[in-house]
Amino acid sequence: MMAMACKDGKGAIMDNGKYVRYTPEQVEALERLYHECPKPSSLRRQQLIRECPILSNIEPKQIKVWFQNRRCREKQRKEASRLQTVNRKLSAMNKLLMEENDRLQKQVSHLVYENGYFRQHTQNTALSTKDTSCESAVTNGQHRLTPQHPPRDASPAGLLSIAEETLAEFLSKATGTAIEWVQMPGMKPGPDSIGIVAISHGCTGVAARACGLVALEPTRVVEILKDRPSWFRDCRAVDILNVLPTANGGTIEILYMQLFAPTTLATARDFLLLRYTSVTEDGSLVVCERSLNNTQNGPSIPSVPNFVRAEMLSSGYLIRPCEGGSIIHIVDHMNLEAWSVPEVLRPLYESSTMLAQKTTMMALRQLRQIALELSQSGAPNSWGRRPAALRALSQRLSRGFNEALNGFNDEGWSLMANDGVDDVTILVNSSPEKLMGLNLPIANGYPSVSNAVLCAKASMLLQNVPPALLLRFLREHRSEWADNNMDAYSAAAVKLGPCSLPGARIGSFGGQVILPLAHMVEHEELLEVIKMEGVGHCPEESLIPRDMFLLQLCNGMDENAVGMCAELIFAPIDASFADDAPLLPSGFRIIPLDPTKDGSTPNRTLDLASALEIGGSGTKLSSNHNVASGTARSVMTIAFEFACESHMQETVATIARQYVRSIISSVQRVASALSPNMNHNGPLHAPLGTPEAHILARWISRSYSCYLGVELLKSGSENVLKSLWSHSDAIMCCSLKALPVFTFANQAGLDMLETTLVALQDISLEKVLDEHGRKGLFAEFAQIMQQGFACLQGGVCSSSMGRPVSYERAVAWKVLNDEENPHCICFMFINWSFV
Repeated sequence: MMAMACKDGKGAIMDNGKYVRYTPEQVEALERLYHECPKPSSLRRQQLIRECPILSNIEPKQIKVWFQNRRCREKQRKEASRLQTVNRKLSAMNKLLMEENDRLQKQVSHLVYENGYFRQHTQNTALSTKDTSCESAVTNGQHRLTPQHPPRDASPAGLLSIAEETLAEFLSKATGTAIEWVQMPGMKPGPDSIGIVAISHGCTGVAARACGLVALEPTRVVEILKDRPSWFRDCRAVDILNVLPTANGGTIEILYMQLFAPTTLATARDFLLLRYTSVTEDGSLVVCERSLNNTQNGPSIPSVPNFVRAEMLSSGYLIRPCEGGSIIHIVDHMNLEAWSVPEVLRPLYESSTMLAQKTTMMALRQLRQIALELSQSGAPNSWGRRPAALRALSQRLSRGFNEALNGFNDEGWSLMANDGVDDVTILVNSSPEKLMGLNLPIANGYPSVSNAVLCAKASMLLQNVPPALLLRFLREHRSEWADNNMDAYSAAAVKLGPCSLPGARIGSFGGQVILPLAHMVEHEELLEVIKMEGVGHCPEESLIPRDMFLLQLCNGMDENAVGMCAELIFAPIDASFADDAPLLPSGFRIIPLDPTKDGSTPNRTLDLASALEIGGSGTKLSSNHNVASGTARSVMTIAFEFACESHMQETVATIARQYVRSIISSVQRVASALSPNMNHNGPLHAPLGTPEAHILARWISRSYSCYLGVELLKSGSENVLKSLWSHSDAIMCCSLKALPVFTFANQAGLDMLETTLVALQDISLEKVLDEHGRKGLFAEFAQIMQQGFACLQGGVCSSSMGRPVSYERAVAWKVLNDEENPHCICFMFINWSFV
């Protein structure tokens, strides 16, 4: 059937009133209007027609259809672009996995050949005990001193020879079978994982290997990785001693690198390195490194006080260009001289898992973090901070804590005399560099005259306490360890300034509010601001602001991360929160001493406060953390910094010792409560919180079945709270107030809101729902209170971090207590996901 078309005087062609073919001028005008307002209302569309005469012949209905089609095309374009990006990523990952499979097949063939050879050799030995080959084998098995190799020539030609040898060894480790690699426990390769991570088995020293895909150009990757102090938190400094260009376009650099010691019980490490940067025949970039321990005619760094010279075996980065970014192979291989640390700490220096977590995987996470920031155009967060500035803040916190913990002499630190008990070490620093920026005006115009910084530090051994679990408790329940009797030196605290005693109570705190700043480094690291409310209640209250702020860094809260150390580092800041504000970091570091064991457990967030005996109730929190057979050990290091006046050093040192000892006592009490061995009712099953939590879970389940006619939880469930906690949908309760705030949420609800049980109570329902959701809830609120429940349409809400969360639908119901009175409103968001 042939359509009848007509053309009006304005140029638009209409087909029987159903279709409109627009002229180029009309399309241009509509596109311009679309970019100004992609979804105009009816009134706005009529206004557009009046303001744009070229569209006057087109009906408003047709304009509406055009905008609908345009939005649909835009959505399809974005989806097509997203799918193309995913396809490129999967193709590159598939190539990487195929190469890894080829490498593993070669390794299997090599092991099968070795197995056959040793089996035949064993059979021959059994047939003839007098065989000379047997005697040779026995002789080879004896310990013999390795002859000393002559010093390597460190002239330019000699250094090039060492560089080429290092390159060959590194490539054989990165892509071949020079080292027997085994998959790191708990790491599963896939499109959304950080990459393929492996650790060494049976080689000299410790070694880790990772392969991954990053959306950055190879040259940018090299630039980031060479700047090791920017991403390797343990790296104190890298000094370039010499640079030599090579004939093939490469570069040889002689480096001196220093690493912080992770705890007060160990000594820092340093390296003298050769770094070789070159381009392979296939266009890949290579950066490889090794120690220069036995050279002549070249640079030499003598032994440095407070450092142990460690060895780096051939290590480095292979960066191969691919569509949409780079494929990177990372190898870290070190001999950290474990003999020089106490025996209890040697697992830290003999664990390839620890090396992978602290160095190898951190490099990949830094690359992926920067790539993500670039893809999001570096938009500032709600605090006006751009991602790069937030990374710089977290780096300053971590570095400041490491500097205080190590207390190097060349930074101005010196040891103060102790009080006869050496459990707490006190250092003092009066160097201008350390004090720069500390003498700033404080609130209300009262100046700080601090001219010295004290650091009180100590280490303690913990038994059977998961680091991630203890760290989350310290973060969420500050009052359990910071609630100490500080009245004895409140007057000194006033003179020092309100932010000089980290975590100390001046009178008492009314509470803490956790204000998230950003998730960093693959969501393994959390940067936040802690608002301490209600400071005061002392004679000098007029001199002290009622609120204090702490900039806080948290990492290692994932219990599934094998060998990951947990850190809680914080520093007082003022309300202005300037990027260049001086920081005196303090905090805790918990390092597992058995990182080779796979102690992973399901990830969870619990109300840990009920683990302690509060008010004599004796109520204990049970946990589903299963400790591996044997003793799971970890070492906790505490370091707190205090600003003071020089003439008050002795007084503040006494205060600092008492304060840190009280914190150690509190941590020991918390660790005892959290330790599974302290529970006398057998294995721990969590989350079992306070009796009130069990009662609330029973009310929620009973009210749901009463109003909706179906069971919320599986029938026959013995533990209602545990079943509610592990429910796949996000379930959360709101108070019956004019401005409803959340009072409880299960694990899925906390994950959806990206918060914790403590911070949950500071989030209002209004902040989470968008305008559409708020209108829908207000429209159904009367029905919920009268009928008891309402079903809400799907939509989009926001997490506490501002990330959009879509949900298929939601159910709201009234929760009644045992007296049949309304207690709260419960929401269940079904099939939610981050957009």
